[in-house]
Amino acid sequence: MRRSWALVFIGAIIEVLWVIGLKHSDSLLLWIGTIVGIGLSFLFAVLACLKLPVGTVYAVFTGLGTTGTVLVEMFVFGEPFQTLKIVLVLLLLTGVLGLKFVTKESDEKGVA
Repeated sequence: MRRSWALVFIGAIIEVLWVIGLKHSDSLLLWIGTIVGIGLSFLFAVLACLKLPVGTVYAVFTGLGTTGTVLVEMFVFGEPFQTLKIVLVLLLLTGVLGLKFVTKESDEKGVA
């Protein structure tokens, strides 16, 4: 089961990269990398869904991707720091972590 959560986290990290690529790609090579990133991130999410509940995987995947994208934009690309944005990201992370902790893990496919 830890492997499935690892797939979700790896997919979320790749999601951050391809979302950044959507904004900053300016050559064919970078666009190809962005498209490959989109495919890989969704592949990891789909593979995680084979063992984990789909709703939880989707919430964690998108929540971590959103959080990572906001933080990278602020700390790497100089997006203005906004306290309200940080509070909302923390609220989002609280919900994502809450979903992960209340999700029962099962070895059977499709059982929550």
